[in-house]
Amino acid sequence: MTVAPGSPSAGRAKLADVAALAGVSVGTASKALNGGGRMRPETRQRVLDAVERLGFRPNQQAQNLHTGRSWTVGLMTTDGIGRFSTPVLLGAEDALGAGKISVLLCDTRGDTIREQHHLQNLVDRRVDGIIVTGRRTDARPPLKGIEPMPTVYALSPSTDPADTSVVSDDRGAHLAIEHLLSTGRTRIAHVTGPEHHAAARDRARHAVDALERSSLELATGRVHFGEWSEAWGRRAADAILRTARDTDAIFCGNDQIARGVADTLRERGRDVPGDIAIVGYDNWDTMALACRPPLTTIDMDLMEIGRIAALKLLEAIDDGPAPGVHTVPCRLVVRESS
Repeated sequence: MTVAPGSPSAGRAKLADVAALAGVSVGTASKALNGGGRMRPETRQRVLDAVERLGFRPNQQAQNLHTGRSWTVGLMTTDGIGRFSTPVLLGAEDALGAGKISVLLCDTRGDTIREQHHLQNLVDRRVDGIIVTGRRTDARPPLKGIEPMPTVYALSPSTDPADTSVVSDDRGAHLAIEHLLSTGRTRIAHVTGPEHHAAARDRARHAVDALERSSLELATGRVHFGEWSEAWGRRAADAILRTARDTDAIFCGNDQIARGVADTLRERGRDVPGDIAIVGYDNWDTMALACRPPLTTIDMDLMEIGRIAALKLLEAIDDGPAPGVHTVPCRLVVRESS
């Protein structure tokens, strides 16, 4: 009885079987699978077709020795909760998965000793590169002791301009203010997080700039810096209602603050958006969709940040790094609150 290639009883297919079926040499088949060597596209496709027909699975260890790569990438995060790092990770996996590259996730919890421990493990595993991310947009010191391993910083940029960083352009505040102005709002207040956070400072600066371009200023004459919390949003909304009763819109530095603002306005009998419109920041579904009414907000496109970071890392692995800060645009998501 003749056993058909690729049938369960044929045993595990070997590279020589793939080469024979594709009508090429073993060396050519190997180059086609590793993406190396110059060959006609139809030749490479014949090899790939033979791989699929035979159910061939390459020996990963042998491939690693041949290419000098582990086909793994480390993703190091300080965001233990995963609110920001999870979308970045998903975006990175989308880009890396297409190349069959595995991702090793390490949570440093913001601890430098833990970071060094994870870093040493990644180096010992001979990962091809590292993506570093976090829960804040503040610049962070670069990793030490990993030169020349390719490294890309996502969301939280490196303080070293020679490194490769992929960040949100953080001009979402302009989108928020322009949207509110387009709906006829002119008395706009701004409530945001701690002033020592780069995200709070940057969003406040862009909000003020956008208002000044229209010859306007903040309704209360100042930025309300505080906390990234609903409780702070509730307190700040009360303060705004006391000091600037003609306020017709509130732009918030994140969605948690915005939801707290919405709660207070509802309790005080102010209609949203009829009396006062609200715009948040982050497009965190848990907050934005549960808000009453659902929240207009700015989306930083964290998955795209992760995807671009992964592509930049692949470029660095293959062709060398592209130093500098690369930005990903924000987008406005309009819902009932405005």
